Amino acid sequence: MAARTALIGAALLAVGCAALPSASPPLPRVSELAAQGDGPSRASQRLVIEGLDADERGDAKRARSRYERALTVDPSNPWAYLALARHYVQMGEAGAAMSHLDRAEALLESQDVPSPGAKVYCDGLRGAAFALEGNQSAARPLLDSAARSAPDVWGDGQLSASELR
Repeated sequence: MAARTALIGAALLAVGCAALPSASPPLPRVSELAAQGDGPSRASQRLVIEGLDADERGDAKRARSRYERALTVDPSNPWAYLALARHYVQMGEAGAAMSHLDRAEALLESQDVPSPGAKVYCDGLRGAAFALEGNQSAARPLLDSAARSAPDVWGDGQLSASELR
């Protein structure tokens, strides 16, 4: 009887959550953006995807080389900077992460067509970098905001390579 009650409660919760409107549009993913832009933009995005795949496999050296190559192909690719920032947060290098986040944000702001949801990635990664530095008072509001905006991605307080891919 208790198991059945728990099952019914879980089902009602799922239905109730499914009916709630989303607080923001789904976050863009690099793989969804890979076909956009000119030849260098598309080639750069493919390299970012290769880097994210390498990061997911734990091959940090190859991941970083793919991200850097992506920036050689298209130095205006904000997603390559975001991927590098995520990579450096994962590696525990807050300063490098912040530097790449600054560049990603500047490029995202200068785009003619805004990338909805990209701010959530930036805020979450900046919060994670602040946390690495031990600055919890700066980290917490950013991580909380990211978790509220995209709980399926930031609910655990981190951004995996597959979540950005």
